Amino acid sequence: MAFVQRRKGPDVVGSFGLLQPLADGFKLILKEPISPSSANFSLFRMAPVATFMLSLVAWAVVPFDYGMVLSDPNIGLLYLFAISSLGVYGIIIAGWSSNSKYAFLGALRSAAQMVSYEVSIGLILITVLICVGPCNSSEIVMAQKQIWSGIPLFPVLVMFLIPRLAETNRAPSDLPEAEAELVAGYNVEYARDAILNSSLLAEANVSGLILT
Repeated sequence: MAFVQRRKGPDVVGSFGLLQPLADGFKLILKEPISPSSANFSLFRMAPVATFMLSLVAWAVVPFDYGMVLSDPNIGLLYLFAISSLGVYGIIIAGWSSNSKYAFLGALRSAAQMVSYEVSIGLILITVLICVGPCNSSEIVMAQKQIWSGIPLFPVLVMFLIPRLAETNRAPSDLPEAEAELVAGYNVEYARDAILNSSLLAEANVSGLILT
């Protein structure tokens, strides 16, 4: 995309583009915060913070190597699924506290899509648990030491990727953010917090993809 548009892409910021998320976050923090006069100020500011916190605590059970995990409970997968499901509250609060019918309708549309696809993801993850056994995230990763679970469960992997695209609001299921419209869904009244809210929510949902 960057080559077609004759510009530098995100892969040139740092080694392999690893510094691009930091650059995006720094750029968004420097933007001017604007709050609607009719909005519920406390809830309006709490929604991005809640989404940010959920995206951080979701990584607590994701193992980066053997023994390199912040918390290793026996219900790690269920914990991760529960935390990612709580992201719906951030969207609902963001749309309702804006006191705008456009933001509220966008929040309802986003919540309906996320809840519906979370049901299918939960049913798909049951298949992985039946094959692996424990819900411990480290043991799920170690169970794939001989062969990656995506090979014997390839049809399940395809079925998992489709709702995961919808959960992370990626095309063709990008209706919650509605970037092609003049009204950008539930975050229409946000200034700098809008992109942070949506991107961090996507990060919290993508963490579930890492385990499988």
